[in-house]
Amino acid sequence: MSNQIIRDHTRRLLVAKYELERMQCKAISRHKNLPNQIRYEYFLKSSKLPRNSSRTRVRNRCIFTGRPRSVYKLFRVSRIVFRELASKGSLIGINKSCW
Repeated sequence: MSNQIIRDHTRRLLVAKYELERMQCKAISRHKNLPNQIRYEYFLKSSKLPRNSSRTRVRNRCIFTGRPRSVYKLFRVSRIVFRELASKGSLIGINKSCW
């Protein structure tokens, strides 16, 4: 397993761990009816969360090769590996079209 795949996996775990806390801080800091003092406190609290717990730092990668581009979300596999698996018949419900 390459280092990028491991790093991406740990980021996904951190996102899942801090997701609720991040959403709460974000909602309170954006609430217009609350006093600015409270909003600012929750803004600082959200900025002190780990950076890798942010959803934008997660990168879709192929689970077999670690390729970051042209990855199908449903299978989490790159187009190259997808084609190989589809040709072998390893993917259920997927077959090559012919006409």
